[in-house]
Amino acid sequence: FNLLFTVLGLVVLALGLWGLINKESFAQEKIGQISTDPMLVFVMLGLVLSTLCLSGCVGALRENCCLLQVFSATVLLLVAAQVLAAIVAYSLQGQIEGYLRSGMLAAMVRYQDDLDLRFITDEIQIGLQCCGADNYRDWEVNMYYNCSAPGVLSCGVPATCCVDPLENGTVWNSQCGVGSQQLDEFSAQSVIFLGGCLGGMSRWIEQHTGLIGAVGIVLLGVQIITLFITTRLMDNIHYDIIISTGVKLQYNI
Repeated sequence: FNLLFTVLGLVVLALGLWGLINKESFAQEKIGQISTDPMLVFVMLGLVLSTLCLSGCVGALRENCCLLQVFSATVLLLVAAQVLAAIVAYSLQGQIEGYLRSGMLAAMVRYQDDLDLRFITDEIQIGLQCCGADNYRDWEVNMYYNCSAPGVLSCGVPATCCVDPLENGTVWNSQCGVGSQQLDEFSAQSVIFLGGCLGGMSRWIEQHTGLIGAVGIVLLGVQIITLFITTRLMDNIHYDIIISTGVKLQYNI
C-alpha cells in the first residue's frame, strides 16, 4: 500500500508542477499570487504523500528502524493534526465561514484570469445550485461583472448561476446571466439561483454529517492500524537483532 501511495503521490506532485509551469505561475508578475493557486495544493499534497509513503515502503522493505520511526512519527503527527483540526473546525465555525467567504470572493475577483479558480467556482455553483458567496450580487466584485464596467458582461453573472443555462436542452447559453444584477429578486429567481454558495455548503454538510463522520472515522482507523503494524514490525526487527546478536556471542564463545 505504501508503494501504491508513493506512486500516487508522485503523480499528484507531477500534475501540480505541470499546472504551475503551464500557467507560468513562477513568472515574476505572477509569483505574488502563487499562494492562492489551486495547483499549489496538489504540489504540497503530492510531496508529503510521496515522501511519507516512500519512507514507510523502504523502511519496511529494508527493515530500517530509522525510516520506520520517521514514518510512524509523521503518521502520529498527522493523526493528532486531524483530531485537532476537527476540534478547531467545530469550535470556530464562524471564523472558518469568514475565511471561506474571503477565499470565494478572491476566486470571484480572479474568475477570468485563472482557469483553475474558474473551474472550481463553476463546479461549486453548478453542484450546489448557488450564485456568489452570500448571494448573486457578490459578482459585483468582479471587474467584468461590475455594473460600472463596459461590455456585455456588465451587471451580469456567470452562466453557471443560471437555473437553465441550456437552450432547447442541448446548447449552452453563456449569456443567460447577462443583466441579472439589475433585476429584483422576484424577477431574478426565474433566471438565476439567488442563494449564495456558503449557505449551500452549510446545508450540504448538515445533510451529509453522518457520511462525513463515517469517512473520517474510517480514515483515522486506517492510520491507527498503520501505526500499530509499524510498531509491531519495529519490535520484530529489534527482537531479530537481539537474537542474532546472542547467536553470534554464543558462536564466538
